[in-house]
Amino acid sequence: MDVNTLRVAVTVLLLFAFLGIVCWAWSRKNAAAFAEAAQLPLMEDDGSPR
Repeated sequence: MDVNTLRVAVTVLLLFAFLGIVCWAWSRKNAAAFAEAAQLPLMEDDGSPR
């Protein structure tokens, strides 16, 4: 196996991993969890909004 073949394989693998993470992050089933997590810095310690 040539070193360039290995580089191409790793690049393609990382491209698919990146696309998988992007699809997961923009998935509709995760939207509620991400919206809740986005509000965490704005919440008081008891869970009520500031």
